[in-house]
Amino acid sequence: MASQTVDTDNKEGMIFHFRGSIKSLPGKLMAKLVEFAKKTKRLGREDPRRIIHSFKVGLAIALVSLFYYFEPLYKGFGISAMWAVLTVVVVFEFSVGGTLSRGLNRGLATFLASALGFGAHHLASLPGEKGEPILLGLFVFLLAAAVSFLRFFPEMKARYDYGLMIFILTFSLISVSAYHDDEVMRIAYERVITILIGIFTALFVCIFICPVWAGDDLHSLVANNIDKLANFFEAFVPLYLKISQEGEPEMTFLEGYKCVLNSKQTEESLANFAGWEPGHGKFRFRHPWKKYLKIGSQTRDCAYRIESLNGYLILNTETQIPEEIRGKMQDACINMSSEAVKALKELAFSIKTMTKPCSADSHITKSKIAAKNLKSLLSTSLCKETEISEVMQAITVVSLLVDVVACTKKIAESVQELASFAKFKSEKPKQAPLRTSSKISEPEHVITIHQPSSLPE
Repeated sequence: MASQTVDTDNKEGMIFHFRGSIKSLPGKLMAKLVEFAKKTKRLGREDPRRIIHSFKVGLAIALVSLFYYFEPLYKGFGISAMWAVLTVVVVFEFSVGGTLSRGLNRGLATFLASALGFGAHHLASLPGEKGEPILLGLFVFLLAAAVSFLRFFPEMKARYDYGLMIFILTFSLISVSAYHDDEVMRIAYERVITILIGIFTALFVCIFICPVWAGDDLHSLVANNIDKLANFFEAFVPLYLKISQEGEPEMTFLEGYKCVLNSKQTEESLANFAGWEPGHGKFRFRHPWKKYLKIGSQTRDCAYRIESLNGYLILNTETQIPEEIRGKMQDACINMSSEAVKALKELAFSIKTMTKPCSADSHITKSKIAAKNLKSLLSTSLCKETEISEVMQAITVVSLLVDVVACTKKIAESVQELASFAKFKSEKPKQAPLRTSSKISEPEHVITIHQPSSLPE
Protein backbone atom coordinates (compact mmCIF):
# COMPACT_ATOMS: atom_id res chain seq x y z
CA MET A 1 0.00 0.00 0.00
CA ALA A 2 2.82 2.39 0.85
CA SER A 3 4.53 1.76 -2.51
CA GLN A 4 1.27 2.33 -4.41
CA THR A 5 0.78 5.62 -2.54
CA VAL A 6 4.33 6.73 -3.48
CA ASP A 7 3.75 5.81 -7.15
CA THR A 8 0.48 7.72 -7.16
CA ASP A 9 2.18 10.78 -5.66
CA ASN A 10 4.97 10.61 -8.28
CA LYS A 11 2.49 10.39 -11.13
CA GLU A 12 0.49 13.30 -9.77
CA GLY A 13 3.70 15.32 -9.39
CA MET A 14 4.73 14.59 -12.98
CA ILE A 15 1.29 15.52 -14.25
CA PHE A 16 1.36 18.75 -12.26
CA HIS A 17 4.83 19.59 -13.57
CA PHE A 18 3.78 18.81 -17.15
CA ARG A 19 0.69 21.02 -16.85
CA GLY A 20 2.81 23.82 -15.43
CA SER A 21 5.24 23.52 -18.35
CA ILE A 22 2.39 23.64 -20.86
CA LYS A 23 0.89 26.72 -19.20
CA SER A 24 4.24 28.57 -19.12
CA LEU A 25 5.08 27.67 -22.74
CA PRO A 26 3.29 30.67 -24.36
CA GLY A 27 5.06 33.05 -22.00
CA LYS A 28 8.48 31.53 -22.80
CA LEU A 29 7.82 31.66 -26.53
CA MET A 30 6.74 35.29 -26.28
CA ALA A 31 9.90 36.14 -24.32
CA LYS A 32 12.04 34.45 -26.97
CA LEU A 33 10.25 36.35 -29.75
CA VAL A 34 10.73 39.66 -27.95
CA GLU A 35 14.43 38.90 -27.42
CA PHE A 36 14.83 37.96 -31.09
CA ALA A 37 13.06 41.17 -32.17
CA LYS A 38 15.40 43.24 -29.98
CA LYS A 39 18.48 41.54 -31.47
CA THR A 40 17.15 42.10 -34.99
CA LYS A 41 16.51 45.77 -34.27
CA ARG A 42 19.97 46.20 -32.76
CA LEU A 43 21.69 44.57 -35.75
CA GLY A 44 19.77 46.80 -38.15
CA ARG A 45 20.62 49.94 -36.19
CA GLU A 46 24.31 49.10 -35.92
CA ASP A 47 24.64 48.88 -39.69
CA PRO A 48 21.54 49.44 -41.91
CA ARG A 49 23.51 48.06 -44.85
CA ARG A 50 22.91 44.57 -43.46
CA ILE A 51 19.20 44.91 -44.18
CA ILE A 52 19.88 46.19 -47.70
CA HIS A 53 22.31 43.34 -48.32
CA SER A 54 19.70 40.77 -47.32
CA PHE A 55 17.22 42.22 -49.83
CA LYS A 56 19.91 42.28 -52.53
CA VAL A 57 20.67 38.58 -52.03
CA GLY A 58 16.98 37.77 -52.22
CA LEU A 59 16.62 39.78 -55.43
CA ALA A 60 19.62 38.10 -57.10
CA ILE A 61 18.35 34.60 -56.25
CA ALA A 62 14.87 35.51 -57.48
CA LEU A 63 16.29 36.68 -60.81
CA VAL A 64 18.26 33.50 -61.51
CA SER A 65 15.29 31.41 -60.36
CA LEU A 66 13.50 32.58 -63.52
CA PHE A 67 15.28 29.71 -65.29
CA TYR A 68 12.89 27.41 -63.49
CA TYR A 69 9.79 29.58 -63.64
CA PHE A 70 9.83 30.20 -67.41
CA GLU A 71 9.48 27.09 -69.52
CA PRO A 72 11.56 28.31 -72.54
CA LEU A 73 14.53 29.02 -70.28
CA TYR A 74 14.16 25.73 -68.44
CA LYS A 75 14.05 23.78 -71.72
CA GLY A 76 17.27 25.48 -72.83
CA PHE A 77 19.28 24.50 -69.77
CA GLY A 78 17.28 21.87 -67.93
CA ILE A 79 18.43 20.80 -64.50
CA SER A 80 21.74 22.63 -65.05
CA ALA A 81 19.86 25.86 -64.28
CA MET A 82 20.31 25.06 -60.57
CA TRP A 83 24.00 25.97 -60.93
CA ALA A 84 23.01 29.60 -61.46
CA VAL A 85 21.15 29.60 -58.14
CA LEU A 86 24.00 27.82 -56.34
CA THR A 87 26.51 30.27 -57.81
CA VAL A 88 24.63 33.31 -56.53
CA VAL A 89 24.38 31.79 -53.05
CA VAL A 90 28.11 31.00 -52.96
CA VAL A 91 29.40 34.14 -54.71
CA PHE A 92 27.29 36.95 -53.29
CA GLU A 93 29.23 38.70 -50.51
CA PHE A 94 28.58 41.77 -48.37
CA SER A 95 31.00 44.03 -50.27
CA VAL A 96 31.61 44.59 -53.98
CA GLY A 97 35.21 43.44 -53.56
CA GLY A 98 34.17 40.20 -51.87
CA THR A 99 31.65 39.42 -54.62
CA LEU A 100 34.16 40.25 -57.36
CA SER A 101 36.80 38.12 -55.67
CA ARG A 102 34.65 35.01 -55.39
CA GLY A 103 32.88 35.57 -58.71
CA LEU A 104 36.02 36.00 -60.78
CA ASN A 105 37.73 33.14 -58.95
CA ARG A 106 34.81 30.82 -59.62
CA GLY A 107 34.30 31.87 -63.25
CA LEU A 108 37.96 31.74 -64.26
CA ALA A 109 38.61 28.49 -62.39
CA THR A 110 35.57 26.82 -63.95
CA PHE A 111 36.53 27.90 -67.47
CA LEU A 112 40.20 26.89 -67.19
CA ALA A 113 39.44 23.60 -65.45
CA SER A 114 36.83 22.71 -68.10
CA ALA A 115 39.24 23.44 -70.94
CA LEU A 116 42.07 21.46 -69.33
CA GLY A 117 39.69 18.63 -68.45
CA PHE A 118 38.63 18.18 -72.05
CA GLY A 119 42.23 18.51 -73.20
CA ALA A 120 43.32 15.82 -70.74
CA HIS A 121 40.48 13.56 -71.91
CA HIS A 122 41.54 14.02 -75.54
CA LEU A 123 45.20 13.24 -74.81
CA ALA A 124 44.31 10.22 -72.69
CA SER A 125 42.14 8.77 -75.49
CA LEU A 126 45.00 8.75 -78.02
CA PRO A 127 46.78 5.55 -76.78
CA GLY A 128 43.51 3.61 -76.76
CA GLU A 129 41.04 2.22 -74.26
CA LYS A 130 43.65 0.43 -72.12
CA GLY A 131 45.87 3.45 -71.57
CA GLU A 132 43.06 6.02 -71.19
CA PRO A 133 42.15 5.40 -67.52
CA ILE A 134 45.82 5.29 -66.52
CA LEU A 135 46.60 8.60 -68.19
CA LEU A 136 43.42 10.22 -66.85
CA GLY A 137 44.30 9.13 -63.33
CA LEU A 138 47.83 10.46 -63.79
CA PHE A 139 46.56 13.83 -65.04
CA VAL A 140 44.14 14.15 -62.12
CA PHE A 141 46.89 13.26 -59.66
CA LEU A 142 49.41 15.73 -61.08
CA LEU A 143 46.99 18.67 -61.43
CA ALA A 144 45.38 18.12 -58.02
CA ALA A 145 48.77 17.80 -56.29
CA ALA A 146 50.27 20.84 -58.03
CA VAL A 147 47.28 23.12 -57.41
CA SER A 148 46.97 21.94 -53.79
CA PHE A 149 50.61 22.89 -53.23
CA LEU A 150 49.96 26.33 -54.75
CA ARG A 151 47.36 26.93 -52.04
CA PHE A 152 50.15 26.99 -49.45
CA PHE A 153 51.67 30.16 -50.95
CA PRO A 154 50.45 33.10 -48.79
CA GLU A 155 49.81 35.32 -51.82
CA MET A 156 47.82 32.63 -53.62
CA LYS A 157 45.88 31.65 -50.51
CA ALA A 158 44.90 35.24 -49.75
CA ARG A 159 43.51 36.07 -53.20
CA TYR A 160 42.95 32.85 -55.16
CA ASP A 161 42.32 30.08 -52.62
CA TYR A 162 38.64 29.71 -53.53
CA GLY A 163 39.45 29.64 -57.26
CA LEU A 164 42.13 26.99 -56.81
CA MET A 165 39.72 24.82 -54.84
CA ILE A 166 37.04 25.15 -57.55
CA PHE A 167 39.69 24.38 -60.21
CA ILE A 168 40.55 21.05 -58.55
CA LEU A 169 36.90 20.13 -58.15
CA THR A 170 35.88 21.02 -61.73
CA PHE A 171 38.89 19.42 -63.39
CA SER A 172 38.42 16.19 -61.45
CA LEU A 173 34.69 15.98 -62.18
CA ILE A 174 35.10 16.59 -65.90
CA SER A 175 38.04 14.21 -66.24
CA VAL A 176 36.24 11.42 -64.40
CA SER A 177 32.86 12.02 -66.04
CA ALA A 178 34.27 12.16 -69.54
CA TYR A 179 35.49 8.57 -69.29
CA HIS A 180 32.01 7.01 -69.24
CA ASP A 181 29.66 9.80 -70.37
CA ASP A 182 29.59 10.92 -74.01
CA GLU A 183 27.22 13.79 -73.11
CA VAL A 184 29.73 15.35 -70.73
CA MET A 185 30.59 18.07 -73.27
CA ARG A 186 27.01 19.31 -73.42
CA ILE A 187 26.54 19.04 -69.64
CA ALA A 188 29.76 20.93 -68.94
CA TYR A 189 28.82 23.62 -71.48
CA GLU A 190 25.44 24.16 -69.82
CA ARG A 191 26.99 24.30 -66.37
CA VAL A 192 29.64 26.82 -67.42
CA ILE A 193 27.01 29.05 -69.03
CA THR A 194 24.66 28.94 -66.01
CA ILE A 195 27.56 29.55 -63.60
CA LEU A 196 28.58 32.61 -65.62
CA ILE A 197 24.98 33.83 -65.63
CA GLY A 198 24.86 33.45 -61.84
CA ILE A 199 28.14 35.37 -61.47
CA PHE A 200 27.01 38.25 -63.70
CA THR A 201 23.66 38.45 -61.91
CA ALA A 202 25.34 38.64 -58.51
CA LEU A 203 27.82 41.26 -59.73
CA PHE A 204 25.11 43.36 -61.36
CA VAL A 205 22.95 43.47 -58.22
CA CYS A 206 25.94 43.98 -55.89
CA ILE A 207 27.50 46.83 -57.88
CA PHE A 208 24.49 48.77 -59.17
CA ILE A 209 22.12 48.53 -56.18
CA CYS A 210 23.39 50.31 -53.06
CA PRO A 211 26.99 49.05 -53.41
CA VAL A 212 29.12 48.46 -50.31
CA TRP A 213 32.78 49.15 -51.12
CA ALA A 214 35.37 47.37 -49.00
CA GLY A 215 37.83 50.16 -49.80
CA ASP A 216 35.58 52.76 -48.20
CA ASP A 217 35.24 50.62 -45.07
CA LEU A 218 39.02 50.09 -44.82
CA HIS A 219 39.66 53.80 -45.31
CA SER A 220 37.21 54.75 -42.55
CA LEU A 221 38.36 51.98 -40.20
CA VAL A 222 42.03 53.03 -40.27
CA ALA A 223 41.18 56.71 -39.73
CA ASN A 224 38.76 55.95 -36.88
CA ASN A 225 41.31 53.72 -35.16
CA ILE A 226 43.84 56.57 -35.08
CA ASP A 227 41.10 58.83 -33.72
CA LYS A 228 40.43 56.37 -30.88
CA LEU A 229 44.07 56.44 -29.85
CA ALA A 230 43.93 60.24 -29.70
CA ASN A 231 40.75 60.11 -27.61
CA PHE A 232 42.36 57.87 -25.00
CA PHE A 233 45.62 59.79 -24.95
CA GLU A 234 43.72 63.04 -24.50
CA ALA A 235 41.85 61.73 -21.47
CA PHE A 236 44.65 59.70 -19.86
CA VAL A 237 47.00 62.40 -18.55
CA PRO A 238 44.33 64.45 -16.70
CA LEU A 239 42.96 61.27 -15.14
CA TYR A 240 46.37 59.93 -14.17
CA LEU A 241 47.53 63.22 -12.65
CA LYS A 242 44.07 63.75 -11.10
CA ILE A 243 43.54 67.10 -12.77
CA SER A 244 39.95 68.27 -12.31
CA GLN A 245 37.85 68.43 -15.49
CA GLU A 246 34.43 69.80 -16.31
CA GLY A 247 33.12 66.35 -17.20
CA GLU A 248 34.65 62.95 -16.50
CA PRO A 249 35.35 60.88 -19.64
CA GLU A 250 32.98 58.04 -20.36
CA MET A 251 34.32 54.47 -20.09
CA THR A 252 33.39 53.82 -23.73
CA PHE A 253 35.60 56.75 -24.65
CA LEU A 254 38.53 55.44 -22.64
CA GLU A 255 38.10 51.84 -23.82
CA GLY A 256 37.61 52.67 -27.49
CA TYR A 257 41.21 51.68 -28.19
CA LYS A 258 40.45 48.02 -27.33
CA CYS A 259 38.76 47.34 -30.65
CA VAL A 260 41.97 48.55 -32.35
CA LEU A 261 43.85 45.62 -30.80
CA ASN A 262 41.62 43.11 -32.61
CA SER A 263 41.34 44.87 -35.97
CA LYS A 264 44.09 43.01 -37.84
CA GLN A 265 41.92 40.31 -39.42
CA THR A 266 39.26 42.84 -40.42
CA GLU A 267 41.83 45.13 -42.04
CA GLU A 268 43.45 42.28 -43.97
CA SER A 269 40.09 41.03 -45.25
CA LEU A 270 39.04 44.51 -46.31
CA ALA A 271 42.39 45.17 -48.02
CA ASN A 272 42.12 41.88 -49.91
CA PHE A 273 38.58 42.66 -51.09
CA ALA A 274 39.46 46.28 -51.91
CA GLY A 275 42.23 45.07 -54.21
CA TRP A 276 39.58 43.47 -56.45
CA GLU A 277 37.43 46.57 -56.70
CA PRO A 278 37.55 48.98 -59.68
CA GLY A 279 38.14 52.68 -59.22
CA HIS A 280 35.18 54.31 -57.50
CA GLY A 281 34.40 57.62 -55.88
CA LYS A 282 37.55 59.25 -54.54
CA PHE A 283 39.65 56.11 -54.98
CA ARG A 284 41.56 55.59 -58.20
CA PHE A 285 42.18 52.23 -59.84
CA ARG A 286 45.07 50.43 -58.11
CA HIS A 287 44.77 52.56 -54.99
CA PRO A 288 47.59 51.64 -52.53
CA TRP A 289 45.46 49.57 -50.14
CA LYS A 290 48.53 47.80 -48.73
CA LYS A 291 49.65 51.07 -47.20
CA TYR A 292 46.58 51.01 -44.98
CA LEU A 293 47.75 47.68 -43.55
CA LYS A 294 51.08 49.25 -42.60
CA ILE A 295 49.31 52.14 -40.86
CA GLY A 296 46.98 49.68 -39.15
CA SER A 297 49.90 47.63 -37.86
CA GLN A 298 51.60 50.69 -36.39
CA THR A 299 48.30 51.84 -34.89
CA ARG A 300 48.01 48.49 -33.09
CA ASP A 301 51.58 48.84 -31.78
CA CYS A 302 50.55 52.15 -30.28
CA ALA A 303 47.37 50.59 -28.88
CA TYR A 304 49.44 47.95 -27.06
CA ARG A 305 51.33 50.73 -25.25
CA ILE A 306 48.01 52.34 -24.42
CA GLU A 307 46.81 49.01 -23.01
CA SER A 308 49.68 49.17 -20.53
CA LEU A 309 48.91 52.79 -19.72
CA ASN A 310 45.30 51.89 -19.04
CA GLY A 311 46.47 49.44 -16.37
CA TYR A 312 48.20 52.27 -14.53
CA LEU A 313 44.92 54.17 -14.23
CA ILE A 314 43.65 51.36 -11.99
CA LEU A 315 46.99 51.03 -10.21
CA ASN A 316 47.07 54.77 -9.55
CA THR A 317 43.87 54.55 -7.52
CA GLU A 318 45.53 52.01 -5.23
CA THR A 319 49.08 53.41 -5.13
CA GLN A 320 48.99 57.19 -4.94
CA ILE A 321 51.80 59.21 -6.50
CA PRO A 322 53.07 61.88 -4.11
CA GLU A 323 51.39 65.20 -4.81
CA GLU A 324 54.75 66.95 -5.10
CA ILE A 325 55.78 64.65 -7.97
CA ARG A 326 52.44 65.08 -9.71
CA GLY A 327 52.76 68.85 -9.54
CA LYS A 328 56.21 68.85 -11.14
CA MET A 329 55.18 66.37 -13.85
CA GLN A 330 51.93 68.13 -14.71
CA ASP A 331 53.06 70.83 -17.16
CA ALA A 332 55.46 68.61 -19.10
CA CYS A 333 52.95 65.74 -19.32
CA ILE A 334 50.16 68.03 -20.49
CA ASN A 335 52.37 69.59 -23.16
CA MET A 336 53.58 66.22 -24.40
CA SER A 337 50.11 64.63 -24.52
CA SER A 338 48.36 67.65 -26.05
CA GLU A 339 50.87 67.86 -28.91
CA ALA A 340 50.65 64.10 -29.53
CA VAL A 341 46.84 64.31 -29.51
CA LYS A 342 46.93 67.15 -32.04
CA ALA A 343 49.21 65.10 -34.28
CA LEU A 344 47.01 61.99 -34.09
CA LYS A 345 43.86 64.02 -34.68
CA GLU A 346 45.38 65.66 -37.73
CA LEU A 347 46.59 62.32 -39.14
CA ALA A 348 43.11 60.83 -38.77
CA PHE A 349 41.56 63.95 -40.30
CA SER A 350 44.08 63.81 -43.15
CA ILE A 351 43.10 60.25 -44.03
CA LYS A 352 39.37 60.99 -43.82
CA THR A 353 39.60 64.03 -46.09
CA MET A 354 42.43 62.62 -48.27
CA THR A 355 44.55 65.73 -47.76
CA LYS A 356 48.22 65.85 -46.88
CA PRO A 357 48.95 66.48 -43.17
CA CYS A 358 50.61 69.87 -42.78
CA SER A 359 51.49 70.36 -39.14
CA ALA A 360 51.60 66.81 -37.75
CA ASP A 361 55.41 66.74 -37.84
CA SER A 362 55.70 69.98 -35.90
CA HIS A 363 53.31 68.68 -33.22
CA ILE A 364 55.34 65.48 -32.92
CA THR A 365 58.57 67.49 -32.63
CA LYS A 366 57.09 69.58 -29.82
CA SER A 367 55.83 66.43 -28.11
CA LYS A 368 59.29 64.85 -28.30
CA ILE A 369 60.86 67.97 -26.78
CA ALA A 370 58.33 67.87 -23.93
CA ALA A 371 59.02 64.15 -23.45
CA LYS A 372 62.76 64.82 -23.29
CA ASN A 373 62.25 67.51 -20.67
CA LEU A 374 60.02 65.21 -18.64
CA LYS A 375 62.57 62.40 -18.68
CA SER A 376 65.27 64.82 -17.63
CA LEU A 377 63.10 66.06 -14.78
CA LEU A 378 62.45 62.55 -13.49
CA SER A 379 66.05 61.42 -13.77
CA THR A 380 67.54 64.43 -12.00
CA SER A 381 65.63 66.64 -9.61
CA LEU A 382 62.79 64.30 -8.63
CA CYS A 383 65.04 61.32 -8.02
CA LYS A 384 67.30 63.43 -5.80
CA GLU A 385 64.45 64.80 -3.72
CA THR A 386 62.37 61.59 -3.28
CA GLU A 387 62.81 57.88 -2.82
CA ILE A 388 63.20 55.91 -6.04
CA SER A 389 60.32 53.62 -5.03
CA GLU A 390 57.95 56.60 -4.99
CA VAL A 391 58.77 57.65 -8.55
CA MET A 392 59.17 54.19 -10.06
CA GLN A 393 55.56 54.07 -11.27
CA ALA A 394 55.81 57.59 -12.67
CA ILE A 395 59.02 56.69 -14.54
CA THR A 396 57.34 53.65 -16.09
CA VAL A 397 54.31 55.68 -17.17
CA VAL A 398 56.51 58.38 -18.69
CA SER A 399 58.48 55.72 -20.60
CA LEU A 400 55.23 54.39 -22.04
CA LEU A 401 54.13 57.92 -22.97
CA VAL A 402 57.43 58.43 -24.78
CA ASP A 403 56.87 55.14 -26.64
CA VAL A 404 53.42 56.38 -27.69
CA VAL A 405 55.02 59.54 -29.08
CA ALA A 406 57.53 57.40 -31.01
CA CYS A 407 54.69 55.28 -32.40
CA THR A 408 52.88 58.46 -33.40
CA LYS A 409 55.92 59.52 -35.42
CA LYS A 410 55.91 56.17 -37.27
CA ILE A 411 52.20 56.51 -38.00
CA ALA A 412 52.83 60.03 -39.35
CA GLU A 413 55.56 58.75 -41.66
CA SER A 414 53.26 56.02 -43.00
CA VAL A 415 50.42 58.47 -43.53
CA GLN A 416 52.78 60.75 -45.45
CA GLU A 417 53.79 57.75 -47.56
CA LEU A 418 50.13 56.90 -48.21
CA ALA A 419 49.43 60.54 -49.12
CA SER A 420 52.25 60.45 -51.67
CA PHE A 421 51.20 57.17 -53.32
CA ALA A 422 47.48 57.97 -53.27
CA LYS A 423 48.08 61.56 -54.45
CA PHE A 424 46.27 63.25 -51.59
CA LYS A 425 45.38 66.91 -52.11
CA SER A 426 47.92 69.49 -51.04
CA GLU A 427 45.42 72.02 -49.68
CA LYS A 428 45.84 72.74 -46.02
CA PRO A 429 43.01 70.94 -44.20
CA LYS A 430 41.02 72.63 -41.51
CA GLN A 431 42.19 71.83 -38.02
CA ALA A 432 40.36 68.78 -36.73
CA PRO A 433 38.33 69.86 -33.68
CA LEU A 434 39.61 68.50 -30.39
CA ARG A 435 37.21 66.90 -27.95
CA THR A 436 35.73 69.40 -25.53
CA SER A 437 33.43 67.02 -23.68
CA SER A 438 33.39 63.37 -22.78
CA LYS A 439 30.73 62.47 -25.33
CA ILE A 440 31.57 61.16 -28.74
CA SER A 441 30.69 63.73 -31.35
CA GLU A 442 29.96 61.41 -34.23
CA PRO A 443 28.38 57.96 -34.36
CA GLU A 444 30.61 55.26 -35.78
CA HIS A 445 29.54 52.75 -38.36
CA VAL A 446 29.91 49.07 -37.62
CA ILE A 447 31.92 47.42 -40.37
CA THR A 448 30.65 43.94 -41.15
CA ILE A 449 32.93 41.31 -42.61
CA HIS A 450 31.43 38.10 -43.88
CA GLN A 451 34.06 35.43 -44.13
CA PRO A 452 33.59 33.40 -47.32
CA SER A 453 32.51 29.82 -46.91
CA SER A 454 35.10 27.18 -47.57
CA LEU A 455 32.61 24.73 -49.07
CA PRO A 456 33.10 24.37 -52.83
CA GLU A 457 29.47 24.16 -53.88
